[in-house]
Amino acid sequence: MSKKVKLASHDAPGAKAWDKFMSSGWAPSPLQGISEVEAAPFCAKRREALSKAFPGERLVIPAGSLKVRSNDTDYRFRAHSAYSYLTGISATDSVPDSVLVLEPKKNGHEAVLFIHPRSPRDSEEFYKDRVHGEFWIGRRMTLDETTTLYGIKTRHIDGLKKFLGDDADTLIVRGEDAIVDKAVSKRKKKESEFEIFLSEMRLIKDSYEVKEMQAAVDATGRGFDDMIKSFNSAVGVRRGERIIEGAFFTRARIEGNELGYDSIVASGAHACVLHWIRNDGDVLDGDLILIDAGVELESLYTADITRTLPVNGKFSPAQRDIYDLVWKSQQAGFAACKPGAKFADINKACHQVLAEGLAALGVLPISAEESMKPESGLHRRWTIHGVSHMLGIDVHDCQAARESEYSQGVLKAGMILTVEPGLYFHPDDLLAPERLRGIGVRIEDDVVITENGCEVMSKGIPTQADEVEAWMKKLL
Repeated sequence: MSKKVKLASHDAPGAKAWDKFMSSGWAPSPLQGISEVEAAPFCAKRREALSKAFPGERLVIPAGSLKVRSNDTDYRFRAHSAYSYLTGISATDSVPDSVLVLEPKKNGHEAVLFIHPRSPRDSEEFYKDRVHGEFWIGRRMTLDETTTLYGIKTRHIDGLKKFLGDDADTLIVRGEDAIVDKAVSKRKKKESEFEIFLSEMRLIKDSYEVKEMQAAVDATGRGFDDMIKSFNSAVGVRRGERIIEGAFFTRARIEGNELGYDSIVASGAHACVLHWIRNDGDVLDGDLILIDAGVELESLYTADITRTLPVNGKFSPAQRDIYDLVWKSQQAGFAACKPGAKFADINKACHQVLAEGLAALGVLPISAEESMKPESGLHRRWTIHGVSHMLGIDVHDCQAARESEYSQGVLKAGMILTVEPGLYFHPDDLLAPERLRGIGVRIEDDVVITENGCEVMSKGIPTQADEVEAWMKKLL
């Protein structure tokens, strides 16, 4: 029998006879016909690259722990991105408190995965433990099943503390697992190098990642169809933005694991709030609605798409003026996406078009040329954010990468990123023409850098104004 399970404050104690009764009468139920997952060989290559970068060091990458939501349930668990990247374990199969260890050997490292496996039926854990019990949270895999599926040697989590208790030189992803943090002494500089490497090795995607990203984009496209179909139900209804938000969440849960991030469903002037996630506004005929949403797959790869759509299916003249300008800006951004170009070139190309357009509309008080100078930038009053970021297993992927490799770096084939220019005219902006106030437009697509330029992965979701109106006409 395993160790006793600590009961919650409101649990009724069970009788010994009941405990004994619960430990008998269960048929064997192993997983049948399982084989190694598609991601496994790709993850093995990633671990090999990590091994070569840190010879002789024990490398420890925790999955992370649960976070309590309301003194009863836990938030849905999402494993740490580096752990997922190196193991390939799906969202459904991920177990909280698991830890991947790369143990140094003579010629590299051996991968060892410490997990909390399926509870044996002679243990009270499976029916009393609210965190790990199968009665409470569903079936987990056994050690052998995990090894078969993911191609990694697997051990019980109970042995981790002792395993880490020697004096081996160890690097960890700190702040994700209290037991690991306590067991391993801090090596601030070296741990920083470790974190940077784990981030930068994800800058260029392998073929499996590109395929998963395309699947996430395609599912997101179907989610946008769902949302457009819900517009009529949302118009005139209190907090109608949430009807549209709910339509996309349903798609994300059907085809993936979750939302890649909280959806932005911003109708009317809410579109001018860059991270509007309250989604509690009314959806009105004649307004635009800006929707920024992405499906996260079981592999945790996520799309990141924005469309700005006329609620009634037709752009007004003022709306189309701004929309067309943003669209032209995005086309310039796509042209800048090519191997050998600088990441910063995308932003420069988009902003050049926006500055010129704002000047032509009479909005910009100086010339576009003056505004584009580093010491000026007045056009950014109406377009304050950057227009691109890396995308992958995180919606803002590779965030710990050095500036020299990311924001000031050079684009390379295999990188996946967004192109997302926008213009925002707040309703109280007295420097904007009255006819434009309250209009916010962003168009965002996901692209993969190729040998000759870029491929727009989300090209199947219309962006050009006439095509948007035709798309909506079919769905409304």
